Amino acid sequence: MLQVTRSPRRLARLLVVAATAVSSVVPTAAYAAAGPLVLAPPPVQDEDLAGDHLTVTVRHTGNGMDGTYELHCHPGSGDHPDVAGACDALDRGTRWGKDTFAPVPEGSICTMQYGGPATAHVTGTWAGRPVDASYDRSDGCEIARWGRLVPLLPDLRPQGQM
Repeated sequence: MLQVTRSPRRLARLLVVAATAVSSVVPTAAYAAAGPLVLAPPPVQDEDLAGDHLTVTVRHTGNGMDGTYELHCHPGSGDHPDVAGACDALDRGTRWGKDTFAPVPEGSICTMQYGGPATAHVTGTWAGRPVDASYDRSDGCEIARWGRLVPLLPDLRPQGQM
């Protein structure tokens, strides 16, 4: 049973799960004449909906932010330095049909600036999909890609730049 206190995003995810279950039943209706067909989706639990668990490993930042952090969203928990901010950044960047962690597209024209030796590796599950993404700051496109995930990844802009 849905609780009124659920966030709109969680409710949307529940609706997607329910729609997926219903759409898997509709094509099988043609086979109903062959005998009784009983399909029921498995019970949905909060852990199934959330499934948002990431492990973030950051190296060579030079600002004391190196390490490996665990992050759970919906509800937020873990040892990441900014659980709420990281989950919010991920939620803002999540769009239906788009990979939140997609690499820079091949053939992109990027500035030849260097953002330093920092690297990050993000693994886990986000929005029900597996994640295995690597980040660096080797050019303008990669710096921008990193910046879209701040504060999941540490903010490495020089002080005073916003």
